[in-house]
Amino acid sequence: MLLVSTARIHIDVLRVFCGPDARGGSALGVVRDGRPFPDQAARLGLARQLGFGHTVFVDDPELGAVDVYRPDRRLPFTVHALVGAAWLLDLEILEPAVGEVFARHDGEFSWITAQTGWVPPRALRQYACAEQVEALDAPRTAEPGYAWGWQDEAAGRVRSWALPKCGDGHGAGEGEGGRDGGGDGKATGAGALLLTHHLGRALNIAQGRGAQLLTAPGSDGTIEVGGRVRLADTLTG
Repeated sequence: MLLVSTARIHIDVLRVFCGPDARGGSALGVVRDGRPFPDQAARLGLARQLGFGHTVFVDDPELGAVDVYRPDRRLPFTVHALVGAAWLLDLEILEPAVGEVFARHDGEFSWITAQTGWVPPRALRQYACAEQVEALDAPRTAEPGYAWGWQDEAAGRVRSWALPKCGDGHGAGEGEGGRDGGGDGKATGAGALLLTHHLGRALNIAQGRGAQLLTAPGSDGTIEVGGRVRLADTLTG
């Protein structure tokens, strides 16, 4: 039971970017009705209390108006949270602070279309092979990074790990922070988005501990990012 000192609320807990076995991925909290939390202070307080990497407040479930928070701040855009929200709300357009974000669903995967300018920069660190990436065990670095190596270059298969910044208790940008965030080896969409832009090709990314992300660059400079989403829990308070 989630104890909240406001009106009764309903929160769906999703796992986003699950692996083929439906495991892995990162937790996401979605507040189905954001009205009991009318301002940023109230929403930030709940996001901090919940402790997920991201918490989404749904302001209009028909128009797709959503508001995304980390435990320490509001975010105009985040891949992980919007892929999960698109799956849960079953919408083709979402309206976060950054503007319209297009979504689609193909049965197994949910996708959003994004621009690289919507995510914070991070260093892309290529390693000679996937085994070297496996051996990193999510170390913290001076600046946020994204370690990657080819599993199968011809097939576009990549092994990756998000590298959180030293001293940042909430991670290093999109996909990290809070309990079960990208900083402990879970899934972040920002690194996948930037790597796809850098390489200019579709990728099948095995990331962190058991997460899988698919990406595809568009002809207009946008990039699609997709993954599996499942409902893990429901909290009320």
